[in-house]
Amino acid sequence: MRRNVLAGIECADDLFCERYRHALERKDIVELLKLVSPNYYEDGGTPSGEDDYDYNGLKERLIKNFSRVSSIRYEIFYKRIKREKNRVLVDYTYNASYQIKMSDGSTQWFSTTQDNRLVLEIVNNDQFRILSGL
Repeated sequence: MRRNVLAGIECADDLFCERYRHALERKDIVELLKLVSPNYYEDGGTPSGEDDYDYNGLKERLIKNFSRVSSIRYEIFYKRIKREKNRVLVDYTYNASYQIKMSDGSTQWFSTTQDNRLVLEIVNNDQFRILSGL
């Protein structure tokens, strides 16, 4: 079992960070939404805010995006995990490979490697929910 221990938070195959990764690979919307806070909010970064979305918007995006995806492989390379009061910042690099259903019925593989940050809220002192970063 792969283990990363940073800032007193253990990310192992059977714990929160890896539950997120596995749910993403399985395209398991129900499990992903269990991991997300009702206070989820994603700021798309544009001045108009047209690309911002909340928990309900995330659900819609997952349904839409996963309907086009045949397969996902998602690797996480943890860089830093930092506690800040009632939040945890998880900085990581991900490598995603995914197979998309094309309009002509064929499929095509794509891949991307990017840095990302999950912002987690601490619930009941020992549980986490994702506030942003999916």
